[in-house]
Amino acid sequence: MNRKPTIGLIGGIGSGKSRVAAELVKYGARVINADQAGHEALRQPDIRARLVERWSPAILTETGEVDRRKVAAIVFADAAQRRALEEVVHPWIGRHLKQQVEAAQADPDVKFVVLDAAIMLEAGWNSVCDRLVYVDAPRDLRLARLARWRGLTTEEVDSRERAQLPLSVKAARADHAIDNSGSPEALAEQVRNLVKLWNLAS
Repeated sequence: MNRKPTIGLIGGIGSGKSRVAAELVKYGARVINADQAGHEALRQPDIRARLVERWSPAILTETGEVDRRKVAAIVFADAAQRRALEEVVHPWIGRHLKQQVEAAQADPDVKFVVLDAAIMLEAGWNSVCDRLVYVDAPRDLRLARLARWRGLTTEEVDSRERAQLPLSVKAARADHAIDNSGSPEALAEQVRNLVKLWNLAS
């Protein structure tokens, strides 16, 4: 590749994509997180206004910000509502991610770019990626992590997973897989081997 490679991280909810991203930073990666971009999208006044118009001010917190958990309860229970949300926020997120990738590409201190996005394939954001890495972990481990890290119940995880592509499809679309069910040391070794395999840190 003549330009710096952009690596996309995909996988199930709670698989630990962010941990893989943190390991890749050690080799000179700039990580771009789509979830953070989603937070920023909801803070845009025009987007917030459109969501309030659709679902009423009940979706706002006491400080006037969009309550992500309230919106999630609406959209993950109804595919039509989810599509309505995506039509509002995905274009903004897509533009923002592309701008961040371009900025990282132009930064001489960046060796390669990593895009961490849970719904990358569903939203088409993988168009900016050169290769995809599937981060794998057993379902029971992912559920335990999500309960501990984000306070999500099994039902909430199930509703989110139903809104995404099957894991088998994500795994099949990837160029490489990393098993994140073991120790931090085991994960670090797999990432080190991947960096060497793809010559990312040169």
